[in-house]
Amino acid sequence: MVPAYLFVIVVIVVLLASAIKILKEYERGVIFRLGRVLGSPKGPGIIFLIPIVDRMVKVSLRTVVLDIPPQDVITRDNVTIKVNAVVFFRVIDALKAIIDVENFLYAASQLAQTTLRSVLGQAELDELLSKREKINERLQEILDTHTEPWGIKVSNVEVKNVDLPQEMQRAISRQAEAERERRAKIIGAEGEYQASTKLSEASDILSKNPMALQLRYLQTLIEISTEKNSTIVFPLPIDLIKFFMDKVKQ
Repeated sequence: MVPAYLFVIVVIVVLLASAIKILKEYERGVIFRLGRVLGSPKGPGIIFLIPIVDRMVKVSLRTVVLDIPPQDVITRDNVTIKVNAVVFFRVIDALKAIIDVENFLYAASQLAQTTLRSVLGQAELDELLSKREKINERLQEILDTHTEPWGIKVSNVEVKNVDLPQEMQRAISRQAEAERERRAKIIGAEGEYQASTKLSEASDILSKNPMALQLRYLQTLIEISTEKNSTIVFPLPIDLIKFFMDKVKQ
């Protein structure tokens, strides 16, 4: 049979264990005494409770990383995609997080999923792919507004992956290829325009000085003779040698 004093010691140890709680630096405790909230949240440090009468609910104030599972979203231009995201938030008011909402983690998760589908459903696919930061800011603003009454601060929302159907991926690839071809043609046309402009300027300069044109003609003959080993028959305009003939007559 267990001695009476040993039973008393066990009861005292159990009562002390239930009466003394230690909260870490990032934790706060909401204490309920007979169902009523006992003042503001306690902690960190040692907290003394009245056994059986008091009940404490611990709340972490650290940033929570909430992963939103992939959601089926139909964009404004009727494209079906799968999108997942991640939400960063933290509890700034432990009392509201416990009293005003039953389970703030579950509530934040459900709110994030519905908000993600709603916001992305109002955007077009091109906007979703090219303006990701703007959409993230919009999601963060909506979530922060709705979670503020729960004592929660949403600091950031990031859309992670956007899964497109195969046919849409092929269409985007064709569009990107067509865009590259368009840019290549524009660059080629600009090069031709610049070259023709320079040639026009050169022809104007040569037309004003016939001697320069004749020298350019002779230089071309020299370049051809050095680059090619075969015999080339090249017409020689009479105007080219007329200048030299005039010099000889003088």
